[in-house]
Amino acid sequence: MKISEIYAFLDNLSPFELQESWDNSGLLLGDFNQEVKKIVLSIDVDESLIDSMDNDTLLITHHPLIFGGLKQLEFSKYPANLIQKMIQKNISNIAMHTNFDQTHLNEFVATEVLGYKIAQKDGFVAYLDVDEEFDAFAKKVSLAFGLPHARCVKSSNRVKRVALTTGSGCSLLKSIDADCFLTGDVKYHDAMEAKSIKLSLIDIGHFESEHFFAQILHRHLKILGLEAIISSSKNPFTYI
Repeated sequence: MKISEIYAFLDNLSPFELQESWDNSGLLLGDFNQEVKKIVLSIDVDESLIDSMDNDTLLITHHPLIFGGLKQLEFSKYPANLIQKMIQKNISNIAMHTNFDQTHLNEFVATEVLGYKIAQKDGFVAYLDVDEEFDAFAKKVSLAFGLPHARCVKSSNRVKRVALTTGSGCSLLKSIDADCFLTGDVKYHDAMEAKSIKLSLIDIGHFESEHFFAQILHRHLKILGLEAIISSSKNPFTYI
């Protein structure tokens, strides 16, 4: 099957036009006319993954390897070091990032990871009706994502309405209409802002909240009749 046919399938599943203006989803490396026999799914691209892959493979990732405009390809530096290896092995790459967040990732995490129905969807935010004690809810959340602890801003003792944005969503803080916001990459000043507007926060981790990407996409690719392998993606952070 040609990459163009796979791309069309993916575009129908999660339209690339839904991506944010700053995003770079789509075909990042490869040729639409190339024939593909094997697909690998991963949240990210790293050197060990490329080394383990066969030649002529299509790699579909959540995070784009190329974000901004490349002015040079110095092969000793990221991301050119990875791009060089991929070209040498004729590995193509399609990224499905903010478009997939909106169409699939938030919904999967809300319903299948956390076990709640979605009460409302607003772009990158899914709203859940919870009505639970904050401490118990925070522990439940940290357990669901496999976090070593619940890193929180606690603004109330009870949570009734929860907003969820997988990955990094603190840029949306001012627009959140809920008691508690679940998202990743929470910084100190995000926490201070949330506290000032009496919004509870639980940091669900960037990798931890998005590594389900391959699992979700794998379900849909089965109907293409192609071999699709879920890579063993690794969190770049180590907890000691």
